[in-house]
Amino acid sequence: MKQSLLLFAAAAILASCAKQNDTTALTGSGLDPQKFVTEINGKPTALYTLKNNAGMEACITNYGGRVVSLMVPDKDGVMRDVVLGHDNIDDYINIDGNFGALIGRYGNRIDHGRFTLNDSVYQLPVNNYGHSLHGGPTGFHHALWEATQPNDSTLRLTLFSPDGDAGYPGNINVSVVYSLRPDNALAINYEATTDRPTILNLTNHSYFNISGDLSTDILDQDVYINADAFTPIDSTFMTDGEIRAVDGTPFDFRQPKQVGRDIEADDLQLRNGLGYDHNFVLNTHGDSTAVAARVHSPASGIVMEVYTDEPGLQFYVGNFLDSTVKGKNAIAYPYRGAIVMETQHYPNSPNIPQWPSTVITPDSTYHSTCIYRFTTE
Repeated sequence: MKQSLLLFAAAAILASCAKQNDTTALTGSGLDPQKFVTEINGKPTALYTLKNNAGMEACITNYGGRVVSLMVPDKDGVMRDVVLGHDNIDDYINIDGNFGALIGRYGNRIDHGRFTLNDSVYQLPVNNYGHSLHGGPTGFHHALWEATQPNDSTLRLTLFSPDGDAGYPGNINVSVVYSLRPDNALAINYEATTDRPTILNLTNHSYFNISGDLSTDILDQDVYINADAFTPIDSTFMTDGEIRAVDGTPFDFRQPKQVGRDIEADDLQLRNGLGYDHNFVLNTHGDSTAVAARVHSPASGIVMEVYTDEPGLQFYVGNFLDSTVKGKNAIAYPYRGAIVMETQHYPNSPNIPQWPSTVITPDSTYHSTCIYRFTTE
């Protein structure tokens, strides 16, 4: 009898430990890292968790370099997940979308997927209104990145993209470092080298809803964009080289205003973009210490500031979300349920010589910085 009681007690202790381990295995945002473990083309996928001393947490998978969750404190000190995404690797693989992804080789669009470089014409696969969008259907958002985590707050992802990958010239080596800074900022630093001239325009495609309630739209959130001009688009979302002043248009965010204030205005550019889906010409002139954009949620009190050394910022508000895609916690992501702020060179720059160049050569290293910093008010 005594032996039976001892065995029962031991079994109870083991069960309790297993339960504790199951609990502690989850991330702060409630993700199960085991649901991100698989193999794609013989390469392993995983979920990596970053933390800073202030309690902020970022979870990132090496499949597409995607930011899966981002926990930041609200005005009451409650930690909230502020990015849309999925809670398992299968959904990222099988559901078409760029939630949180690293975008390359070319963020945004290239007209009809065609550009000329040093008298050679290159044709890329097209995947969006007859254009090449975000590197095409096999862009970096589908790549398996090599991952190393040197410390609790840093993740380094690397990728080799061979000459001819998705139609682009040149062998390139890309390094992207995600880091959680002590000031509650998620910093993304990009570097790349090439062995022959090519074009490159890297960015991140995180969908933010800084209310922390991913089931709601973002129309009541206040946005500031430090830009006097934007690049108009046609009905296929393509730019043609025009830079237009925001003054007197619904695209004037030089004073903070709610996203929803002007979004239904009778304006051709809003009709072409189905709302806001436009590149803004930043006034920051490459100064990554100057605020490029700012978002504030009255509901949570969370403020997100964007800093970059890039000349442009794509501002998109989830116009293609329609509640058909279910994400973390089975939430159906609603129409206009997120804000995307992609730091970048302008769309279609390889075909518009007067715009900042996206050409890189073997003589120099590509650098780009994007910082999303979170505070409250």
